[in-house]
Amino acid sequence: MRPFRPGWVPTLVVLALLPGLIALGCWQLGRAEEKRVLLAAYAERRVEAPVATAQLTANQDNAFRRVHLYGRFDAEHSLLLDNRMRDGQAGVELLQPFHDQASGVWLLVNRGWLPWPDRRMPVQFDTPAQALALDASVYVAPGSTFQLHPDPAGGQWPHLLTAVDATQLWQQLDREGFAHELRLEPGPATYRLDWPVVAMGPEKHLGYAVQWFALATTLVLLYLYFGWHHNKEKRHGHRHSTGSA
Repeated sequence: MRPFRPGWVPTLVVLALLPGLIALGCWQLGRAEEKRVLLAAYAERRVEAPVATAQLTANQDNAFRRVHLYGRFDAEHSLLLDNRMRDGQAGVELLQPFHDQASGVWLLVNRGWLPWPDRRMPVQFDTPAQALALDASVYVAPGSTFQLHPDPAGGQWPHLLTAVDATQLWQQLDREGFAHELRLEPGPATYRLDWPVVAMGPEKHLGYAVQWFALATTLVLLYLYFGWHHNKEKRHGHRHSTGSA
């Protein structure tokens, strides 16, 4: 068997890249499992009856839990979640504080998507003044927590944001409120509601994991090949030099 002598430069390259490639593949596998769990929870809770708002505080796991609300929207403190695309069209999602009269809890309710084709004009929306009975579901974003970015308009409402954290909003308004966004089900006061459950499905993460592991495998195979091939070339060159002499 030929000795294996890859050289120190290829060895350093493999040692530097291989752990990262394997780690990325494992991370994608973990994300795929998280998405499978989220989708399973969504499917299970879509068939459950809505609970009262007061029950949210008693449960630790509220992701996708359906909730029945009765109360009024706060029209003065609207949030516009920017950079939301639908069918290739730019727009925003409209979120407004909602005061649930049965529990006394404030909730941040997402009323849906609105087009915003002309940035020179304000987004047009209406807020019902009367009390409404609504059904919604709790949305808990997978991954890192959203952050409430400073409003570029100097505190004017509605705030145009790229990400939202309900807890920080309640601190800003000095109110007691629920820590997660609620997304309305079809009914009064809704706009376009076709949200994806997850932005990227488990199969996408599995595909990326396969790619990272394939790159890791290719790197190892190239390392082995050139280690033996380089040594073979060196020995062949050595024999050729000796014969010439």
